[in-house]
Amino acid sequence: MIFAIEEINNSTELLPGIKLGYQIYDSCASVPVAVHVAFQLSNGLDPVFYTGDNCSQSGMVMAVVGESESTPSISISRIIGPFNIPQVSHFATCACLSDKQQYPSFFRTIPSDQFQADALAKLVKHFGWTWIGAVRSDSDYGNNGMASFLDAAHREGICVEYSESFYWTQPRSRIQRVADVIRRSTAMVVVAFVALGDIRILLEELSLEPSPPRQWIGSEAWVTNTELLRFSFCAGAIGFAIERSVIPGLRDFLLDLSPSKVAASPVLTEFWEDAFNCRLGKSAAKDERLCDGTEDIKTLQSPYTDTSQLRITNMVYKAVYAIAHAIHKAVCQKTNSTTQFDKFTRIESKEVLTQLKKVNFSRNGYDVSFDANGDPVARYELVNWQRSESGSIKLVTVGHYDASLPVGQKFKVNRNITWVDGGTQVPVSVCTDSCPPGTRKVLQKGKPICCYDCILCPEGEISNATDSPDCFPCPKEFWPNAERDTCLPKPVEFLSYNEVLGIILATFSVGGACLAILTAAVFYCHRTSPIVRANNSELSFLLLFSLTLCFLCSLTFIGAPSEWSCMLRHTAFGITFVLCMSCVLGKTIVVLRGASPHPPR
Repeated sequence: MIFAIEEINNSTELLPGIKLGYQIYDSCASVPVAVHVAFQLSNGLDPVFYTGDNCSQSGMVMAVVGESESTPSISISRIIGPFNIPQVSHFATCACLSDKQQYPSFFRTIPSDQFQADALAKLVKHFGWTWIGAVRSDSDYGNNGMASFLDAAHREGICVEYSESFYWTQPRSRIQRVADVIRRSTAMVVVAFVALGDIRILLEELSLEPSPPRQWIGSEAWVTNTELLRFSFCAGAIGFAIERSVIPGLRDFLLDLSPSKVAASPVLTEFWEDAFNCRLGKSAAKDERLCDGTEDIKTLQSPYTDTSQLRITNMVYKAVYAIAHAIHKAVCQKTNSTTQFDKFTRIESKEVLTQLKKVNFSRNGYDVSFDANGDPVARYELVNWQRSESGSIKLVTVGHYDASLPVGQKFKVNRNITWVDGGTQVPVSVCTDSCPPGTRKVLQKGKPICCYDCILCPEGEISNATDSPDCFPCPKEFWPNAERDTCLPKPVEFLSYNEVLGIILATFSVGGACLAILTAAVFYCHRTSPIVRANNSELSFLLLFSLTLCFLCSLTFIGAPSEWSCMLRHTAFGITFVLCMSCVLGKTIVVLRGASPHPPR
């Protein structure tokens, strides 16, 4: 923050002629301390007078940068909001802070947890994990973040075996209970929406007793913290992090520490003494040594001098510049000038608040703007804890998430991921393995929808998809295969003309028809003879005709069946056979009537 303010004060384009002042408070991660500071800021700082003309007015607060956590930020915003003092946080991610009805003056340069929750749910779904565990900090950050994630996970069809909360100030028995739940669970994947201080305590508890391997999914609060890389059982962890950035000149500024600067700041004094294990001052304890001035911060290897992982630092940098741009525009409107400002120009915090809503600029290649909720565009890096050849764990960026892109293009993995077992094969975390084709899912009573039994399809039905909820019958011309995952055409069995039985039946059929026709021909040639005439020639011809058709109907039962043959075989045979029997019955009646001693009346 100090680096950004000094850059702005030395700039000839941003706030020319005006110097920004600042005062830094340490809330000590305590809500009461943060509230005390908020009241002090709301009441106005004590006037500051200088002998020169370097300062134009009392220490009137134009804006607040902070807080780092969601719960103190909520408390501060509720106090300074009614006074129209804008607050720009660099690390408060609770989605509740996007509510402009409750927090009208709150802005942030870090994305809301609503976007991260959606991204985590899509990440879990992308790798096919449907059975997971969840742990969270018992705070506004953890509770609201996990609530958003669980809603997103439910929409994606993901089931949660357990959801545990804890806080670092709670008794150790509470931490042990959460650790035991993780050890006994059947879920391979654990999603941890946990603050840094909380996750450190949980991992230390888990390290005391070996537990089954777990695939950790981390939130931005801890997944990029290098201090946690010492927990080797977390190797393979993945999670979304704030984009890594570069701030030109910051490293040189950090290394430019003279003894006078260090001695003038209690914070720097404490850092210097801890880093070099010496005491600044005239006296030291027996087991301590005095700093002799040979200490060189450029040779120090510590998070302070490491500028390769600038993530949250850039959020602070952007917050300061956002406020400076808002003040710049507010002063521009008062002075009607954009090149030289009068340092005695007085503006109100409400004017800065109004201009902050319209801020839109780019710094070092990073865009800064706020939507209607005071949130920036959500962009994350997907980081993976990978083992190096030396055995140490390092952070590797393996993908990106950009909420501004169209659906289907937001999430992208562009490098291989190393998982908990050290391999590249995605671990499996499901309550029940997928039901193969040929079975259907039956939910287990009293358990989530991800837990089910696979039941074989009943006789005559199939399922041809994985995890099918139902089986369906085959069409009439088909029947299931042995696995009951597809329908096969029923085999057509018929009496072929090439078979012996078919040849015999066809011969008898044709022969019988020929005999009937031959008999009919003989009858026709002798139709005038007395014997034919006495035998009722009309019925005889009709009988011979029906017999011929009866013989020929047998041919419809031989050979490959067709639609017409199947329709005619029974119908034609039935009609011709009835006609034949009718003729026989008619001839029988005629004979009986002719032989009767009593003539008909």
